[in-house]
Amino acid sequence: MPQRPRAIVVVTGSELVRGERTDRNGPFLAAEALRLGLEPARIVIVGDDRGELEAALREGVEADACLVSGGLGPTHDDRTVEMVARALGRGLQVDADLEREIERVSRAAAERLERPYADFRPGVRKQATKPEGAVSLGLAGTAPGLLVEHGGKVVVVLPGPPPELQRLWPNALETDAFRALLARAQPPGRRVLRFFGVSESAVARALAGAGGDGDGVEVTICARDFEIHVDLVVAPGAEARADALEAALLPPIEKWLFSRDDRPVEEHVLSLCRARGLTLATAESETGGLVAARLTSIPGASEVFVGSVVAYANAVKEAALGVPAELLAVHGAVSAEAAEAMARGARARLGADVAVAVTGVAGPGGGTEGKPVGLVHLHAAGPDGGVSRELTFPGDRESIRARSAVMALHLVRRMLTGIRDEGA
Repeated sequence: MPQRPRAIVVVTGSELVRGERTDRNGPFLAAEALRLGLEPARIVIVGDDRGELEAALREGVEADACLVSGGLGPTHDDRTVEMVARALGRGLQVDADLEREIERVSRAAAERLERPYADFRPGVRKQATKPEGAVSLGLAGTAPGLLVEHGGKVVVVLPGPPPELQRLWPNALETDAFRALLARAQPPGRRVLRFFGVSESAVARALAGAGGDGDGVEVTICARDFEIHVDLVVAPGAEARADALEAALLPPIEKWLFSRDDRPVEEHVLSLCRARGLTLATAESETGGLVAARLTSIPGASEVFVGSVVAYANAVKEAALGVPAELLAVHGAVSAEAAEAMARGARARLGADVAVAVTGVAGPGGGTEGKPVGLVHLHAAGPDGGVSRELTFPGDRESIRARSAVMALHLVRRMLTGIRDEGA
């Protein structure tokens, strides 16, 4: 198979290295590189130290595409442009047109903030400085995106805030230099398989039994909160090999396959409800609204989702969901009986066709011998009856709550599709 042009992503910012913020730009740029037919070789996260940044960029510019984010601001520790120029062995120059553009934005900001423009002037000149030969990709705020072509390779430099980076990224793809690079690329095909209820090791065994990847087909297996995500990246010309691998891989584990696309489980749940003309609600205690948040993150959720009751205290369970006080006294708030009553109450009080309820002990305190930390009760109720699950999750409070939300969504999906025998 022909070798695809390589891409290295360099993400800058000491706050990322210190763990104060999570990098979102690296995964975005790597995914875009793969989509366009480049081979993402690595993502490098580096702080603002001159030596560290220069070393990362010197390695990066050896790739066919070096995609850089961060370090384009007006302050002393924004060093990306200077270090890109050093890595390429080029000088720096002030772009007069870019300087006027940044000045216009900065003067408007100074007026809005009632500050003298003199406070902004040094930063304007700094941000209008670029490596020799670089072209501007436009502004996001006062930070310019830049592209430098060198020997058939490209360096793309974009701002650190993800919305700004994503706004300027398409401009890089429209440049002659990037188009020339992409002319040498061959975008691979991608196939997506999503499983629920099967272990990662079982999927790995199925893959090995199918002959494994290779010959133009690269397979990745990733476990995420009870879901196993299997991606097949298929090089041009390897489609027949991918067909054969997929046909051999699926039989031992196909009963756990729930999706052949990238849609998250909440989107599948909404689609199932929409297809049957059903409305949906949630009743949440331990998860505190996480299930509802996932559902409402999907555009168009309002066509299906009617609302949620976060009933943390027993008094709210009784008043808002109609859970009988005697039931709570006998069985407790963390019980199969309470979960079922919460789901039925949500259907009745919110006028929904389907409701799912979650109650549990997220910890770190509050557990007992009979009801340890991690114990979770779920119940989904619909027009055709209901289904319950009792689970005990390991981990800390955050992971227990997150896993509970995932399980609640899959419980609804199982109920709506008539599946009763999945594991997990």
